[in-house]
Amino acid sequence: MKFVDEANITVIAGNGGDGSASFRREKFIPFGGPDGGDGGRGGSVYLEGDSGLNTLVDFRHLRKYKAQCGQNGSGRQMTGRSGEDITIRVPLGTIVTHADTGESMGDVTEHKQLLLVAKGGRGGLGNVHFKSSTNRAPRRTVPGSEGETFDLHFELKVLADVGLLGFPNAGKSTLISAVSAARPKVADYPFTTLYPNLGVVRIDTDRSFVIADIPGIIEGAAEGAGLGIQFLKHLQRTRLLLHLVDLAPLAEDVDAASQVRLLEKELERFDPGLMDKPRWLVFTKADLLPGAEAREKAVAVVAELGWVAPWFVISSITHEGTRELMQQVSDALLGMDES
Repeated sequence: MKFVDEANITVIAGNGGDGSASFRREKFIPFGGPDGGDGGRGGSVYLEGDSGLNTLVDFRHLRKYKAQCGQNGSGRQMTGRSGEDITIRVPLGTIVTHADTGESMGDVTEHKQLLLVAKGGRGGLGNVHFKSSTNRAPRRTVPGSEGETFDLHFELKVLADVGLLGFPNAGKSTLISAVSAARPKVADYPFTTLYPNLGVVRIDTDRSFVIADIPGIIEGAAEGAGLGIQFLKHLQRTRLLLHLVDLAPLAEDVDAASQVRLLEKELERFDPGLMDKPRWLVFTKADLLPGAEAREKAVAVVAELGWVAPWFVISSITHEGTRELMQQVSDALLGMDES
């Protein structure tokens, strides 16, 4: 399924039904009296969080959502039927704003969470409400009010505990497939990952976390180069970043420390707040280097960077170091929860 993280829709709440101007016409009650009922309220439009969805693609096909109008009131003080509400399911992490003004309407972050986005109109009043000692036969009624109508903009920011970032071919997709049930496309050419992939890493029966594989970032991403700019925003909601560095190019004298600094520059250009998130270095593809060479190269890069945060050397193919990495990630997230 194609990943879509922005969409525009129109929501139209139902109008309230009109109040009725009616009078009693009953045998043995010569003077009768007003008995017009109220109109029913119009249906409202709600958004509902659904953890089973991960894209806004459905809104590319259906863009208008309209709730039912309330029915008019009738005689014998009968209130009109209210219009049915409609509920639109959206993925968790959906931010809702007014399409015209950009004003925020809310954020759907939990499963089954409801967000009212268009309120139905109030039902009108029947003439029975206007009866008085001086006005025994009122003909006054109040019409129902109109329901709200809005053009909405949806923006999806993936909800994940851990975000994987790095240059193309750093091994992000291979890692997420090695530690979770996610099966992203893996190949040896740039931009294999065209949209975020989510995987659930289960440490034991009651401990798990969600990890997100973000398309590779290249130099100039913050200005729109490559695919990364479209998805850097998905890192904003993660709690921990794993910065993957490919060890294999080091055999070809590629300066890994410079690559780390370059990616840091792109993060800071896009959102300085990303630099404040906990970020660990993960050196990948250790299986492509003989013996202890992978760790020696990683130690050299860490020393050149003056890196003080945790760092790891792994191979997603042989699973070397992946279990330890995921265990420490889980422990760190647990510590964040407790603090």
